[in-house]
Amino acid sequence: MLLFLASFSGEKKKEFIPIKNTNFGIGEVLNYRVNFGFFTVGKASTVVDQKIYNINSRPSYKVDAHGETLGFVSWITKVNDTWGAYIDTAALVTHVSYRKIREGNYRKDEIIYYDHDKLEAEVKVMNKETGLYGEPKFYPTPPNVRDMVAGFLYLRVIDFAKYKKGDTLSISGFFEDTPYNLKIIYSGKEKVETSIGIIPCFKLVPIMPDNKIFDGENSITCWLSDDKNKIPVRIQAKMFIGSTGVELISFSGLRNQLKVVMK
Repeated sequence: MLLFLASFSGEKKKEFIPIKNTNFGIGEVLNYRVNFGFFTVGKASTVVDQKIYNINSRPSYKVDAHGETLGFVSWITKVNDTWGAYIDTAALVTHVSYRKIREGNYRKDEIIYYDHDKLEAEVKVMNKETGLYGEPKFYPTPPNVRDMVAGFLYLRVIDFAKYKKGDTLSISGFFEDTPYNLKIIYSGKEKVETSIGIIPCFKLVPIMPDNKIFDGENSITCWLSDDKNKIPVRIQAKMFIGSTGVELISFSGLRNQLKVVMK
């Protein structure tokens, strides 16, 4: 991967608009429990690397999101996925993203380079037989494009005080071979009870397009802590096969103190 990054670190002329960020920084680790119905079926984490990287001649965070199955579920179908990205520290746009997917017998290794001058994504997928990345494919992207990892980080710097309950915000992104503009409904504030304590949160509901996994356009709900961190506290999803959720269980390296109203 270092060879790929080196080849993609040429000079760029794109003028990025800086985004104020006092919500997260290097060294942040968030750990989650994954539930299906009443059962704990896996664990997940997000990690912001301790080091700042130089990508596209721009200082960048390296952020990895990892999830895997646990216990009896692994006997049925084992999942071990990593989604990562190099994200501009000032503009919070993605310069490089990558996925390493291991789900049962399914395997996929993908790396995407984002050219913010050409508004283009260069996608490479690893050949399962040779273990080498194949020829790149190129796709158009919207301005200030963000992959899914950067999209979550961008949500954390939004000033929700400017929104009323029912207002809609949007994030421009890219996934696999498709640009998208994800609309998200701000649904006000709620207190979420966790093993850490009761955490005041902002409630967000992405408007999901028709798909074969999630049950309806309002099938996913996300709660971000109502404090200076705005960390994801809980994500709940209604799927055609049942309800699944992700809940914060521990953390370290937060930039600000987490607001917990009761333990």
